[in-house]
Amino acid sequence: MNYLTELYVKFICAIKSEKGQTLVEYALLLVLIAIVVIAILGTLGKTTCNVYSRVSESLK
Repeated sequence: MNYLTELYVKFICAIKSEKGQTLVEYALLLVLIAIVVIAILGTLGKTTCNVYSRVSESLK
């Protein structure tokens, strides 16, 4: 019975550590996506603003 208890504890510990690892991986992916989105908006934001300004001026 002692062997089964040890095996169960090892199994539970392995499951818990994988969940933590997965959580860190998801957090890293979210940070990477956020950096890419910020970079794209920083680049395209000025261009988009200029386009809307030209459209607004032409409508006046």
